Amino acid sequence: MKCFGRNERKFHLPEFVMSPDTHFIFSQTNNNQFTHHYFCMITYRKLSGSEIAALEANGCRSAGWELVEVAEPFITDHYRNVTFSGNVRLGTTHQPILRDGKIPMPTGIYDATIHNCTVGNGVLINRIGNYIADYNIGDNVVIENTGCISMSGESTFGNGVEVSVLNETGGREVPIYDCLSAHVAYIIAMYRHDNALVEHLRALIDSYVESKRSATGTIASNVTIINAGTLTDIYVGEYARIEGATRLRNGSIMSEEADPVKVGPNVMAEDFIICAGARVDEGAVLVHTFVGQATSLTRLFSAHDSLFFANCACENGESAAIFAGPYTVTMHKSSLLIAGMFSFLNAGSGSNQSNHMYKLGPIHQGVVDRGSKTTSDSYILWPAHIGAFSLVMGRHVNHSDTSRLPFSYLIENAGKSHLVPGVNLKSVGTIRDAMKWPKRDKRRTSRKLDFINFNLLSPYTVSRMMDGITLLDEIEITAGATSEFYSYQGLIITASALRKGRDYYRMAIDKFMGNSVLKRLEGLSITCDDDIRRRLQPTMEAGAGEWLDLSGLIAPKSEIKRLCLDIAEGKIDSLTEVNDRLHSLSVNYYELEWTWVVENFSRWWGKECSELTADDIAAIARRWCESVVKLDRMLYDDARKEFSSVARIGFGLDASTDRNRRHDFEQVRGEFERDPFVKMVLDHIAAKTAIHDDILARLPKK
Repeated sequence: MKCFGRNERKFHLPEFVMSPDTHFIFSQTNNNQFTHHYFCMITYRKLSGSEIAALEANGCRSAGWELVEVAEPFITDHYRNVTFSGNVRLGTTHQPILRDGKIPMPTGIYDATIHNCTVGNGVLINRIGNYIADYNIGDNVVIENTGCISMSGESTFGNGVEVSVLNETGGREVPIYDCLSAHVAYIIAMYRHDNALVEHLRALIDSYVESKRSATGTIASNVTIINAGTLTDIYVGEYARIEGATRLRNGSIMSEEADPVKVGPNVMAEDFIICAGARVDEGAVLVHTFVGQATSLTRLFSAHDSLFFANCACENGESAAIFAGPYTVTMHKSSLLIAGMFSFLNAGSGSNQSNHMYKLGPIHQGVVDRGSKTTSDSYILWPAHIGAFSLVMGRHVNHSDTSRLPFSYLIENAGKSHLVPGVNLKSVGTIRDAMKWPKRDKRRTSRKLDFINFNLLSPYTVSRMMDGITLLDEIEITAGATSEFYSYQGLIITASALRKGRDYYRMAIDKFMGNSVLKRLEGLSITCDDDIRRRLQPTMEAGAGEWLDLSGLIAPKSEIKRLCLDIAEGKIDSLTEVNDRLHSLSVNYYELEWTWVVENFSRWWGKECSELTADDIAAIARRWCESVVKLDRMLYDDARKEFSSVARIGFGLDASTDRNRRHDFEQVRGEFERDPFVKMVLDHIAAKTAIHDDILARLPKK
């Protein structure tokens, strides 16, 4: 027996499976347009007369025993009450299998009907209610107490299914495939103004989808399928576990050894892709749905025509026609996400949006930029566009666009929508989210599909804060500096909130720009102004101008435009190349970011980077440190609210003194000064102050 691997572009599996001397072990589609197949060369032989007699004595039947081939050693006792039909190949069964890693079970086939299948080595198939037909089954597979596994004809296993996101009536359909990234999906869905781009990109996808077409299904090695119902036209990758699923139809489960997939009890899924590391469990219902890497959809969550990319977590609620970028989270029964684009979202209980106020159908859509939160019972009437890292509380029906005012609160008060610009920059919750997202990246696969930038401050958010300052200035000038309230797109902004928001933005921009400069000078021995200027030269031309957030990937608009033009003009001929270009933007983020900083430096600091002196660097360092410390002090004060007397309500229920009630609170919640986040803020202040002192010490003295 000889094993080998092979890389092949657009490789049609059935040609090799049905060859006379090749036994398919498993297939792994893990490199865009390339499929990595592993085969094992096995010598098969026909059954002997005595073996046929022994099998028939064991209750086995076949209308054509000459079509059944077996590998050595062949043990007839490991086949009981089996009906064989069509071309069947059987691997070895001399080694027992450890079910759940601990219970030894004899391999073989028992109480089943097998039609046109190749079965690998060390496989246990037991109690199949109907049949298994037209499948290649890898090594060390367990299929037990399952209804039916079959092919209905040729299939692409969920690849190419059209998912109608955002607009329920269509127009932004995204064809899903097993290595779809959030960024490619974003371009397909949102760039409908560029017909040539969409046409050529879809052609690349169509070509990839056709490479998946087969009349033979695959259950790869080390898969477990137990207590399941009906599986039709399903590709199952390595190490997947399907346990108690009710019905799976036309889909791919892209499991792998490093990042297995679990599909659990009572799951029903149709026209779907489930990526590595994902979990679909506990009664989830999916129709026309893409489930990204390490995403979890559980506890009766239902989704149709929805895309979920890396590390989403959804329970209990419902989604319809949503584009859920990385880290979209909804956990409550009464929550509905509909016809919206989200990423890094935390949806509170009862969160809802609607596009019901229509005359031509459910055509309205909404966008909630990255990092936002919706509180319990919040409501947004589409169309609307909520700025990045905003908090939405209450009901809002004004169709507002706050994209130029990120880090804001949108709050209902007495039936009216109030906007508090920039206030989320001093919120503990915002900083905690930014810290926890990288730590909660559960992807274990070596090939991550989504290129995620976790930065709170980036050219994307900082440019919007710069525009926000300009916008707030214009609002104030238009209504007059003495006004008590200002109006913007039907939203109310108090004079105090306007001025404070402007100050918050300035501090955050100082923090970002100053940090960028000081990071470039880190470790530099500075003897003169020319040392500074040389180090601050951009290393890449790209990066200037507007920046975009392509559902997790933050990149210059100019480079995305260049990529789109190359696709539209046919200069890119594979999805691999598209993903490589996107990956390059992710890898080179900080160099691209620095080009943007240099371009905008004079706008913010009043001087070009090429003109900076040691005195300028000292001034920048002082202003940067002041802004950082001010923002950290605000975070410190915000954290203190969690330890106030109000926060202690409900503690020490039967305590007779305030001291005992406070002690009960501290035993559960800890002391303020010892809280990990509070300590982190204080450590951050000390660290940034030390950086400030270090740069001043390294500057030449006059």
